[in-house]
Amino acid sequence: MIDTEALKKIRAEVGEGVTIIAATKNVPAEVVDTIKNHGILFAGENRAQEFLSKFGIVTGVDWHFIGRLQTNKVRLIADKVTMIQSVDRRSLADEIQKQCARLRRVMDVLIEVNRGEESKGGVSADEIFDLAEYICGLPNLRLKGLMCIPPINCGRESYVQMRDLFEGLKKRFDGIKYLSMGMSADYKIAVECGANMIRPGSVLFGARD
Repeated sequence: MIDTEALKKIRAEVGEGVTIIAATKNVPAEVVDTIKNHGILFAGENRAQEFLSKFGIVTGVDWHFIGRLQTNKVRLIADKVTMIQSVDRRSLADEIQKQCARLRRVMDVLIEVNRGEESKGGVSADEIFDLAEYICGLPNLRLKGLMCIPPINCGRESYVQMRDLFEGLKKRFDGIKYLSMGMSADYKIAVECGANMIRPGSVLFGARD
């Protein structure tokens, strides 16, 4: 079950202006289904197949897709999630556009930024604005901001740099609202450096495989 004391601590530390996305990777659907009882209204999944296994069981929450997304999986989730946080290439944006046009809906998306880890997805800082321009030209996508996974023990400067990139994006494009940054181990410093959306998992649900 969810750790209510940990949730209380998170809320006290981040304040009311921060959206909490419960990261539910490897968390049973029956447990995820209880998060709404604690006032968490957003859940985030990393893998399409795991998400699909939970979608019909979990009710009363909006789903965000927060992991690396293959283009051939977009069709499976496009009618079920309210935001895709991990857009990192034009081909993925094109497929989201194709599927959302078919469904006659507009998808909120974030650009995932890679902070220097080759094993992670995301664009480099130099590529953000080109991809943002491209996304803004797609009628069924709505760019809402940036997402990143800062490297472990990367230091405060990396978080500050993301804040600066986010502020730069806000100046150039309309509708930019979210900086999704910070998970169980680093949500506090992320919020101190400007994040207004965090993705805690293990701190809420305990250690997972």
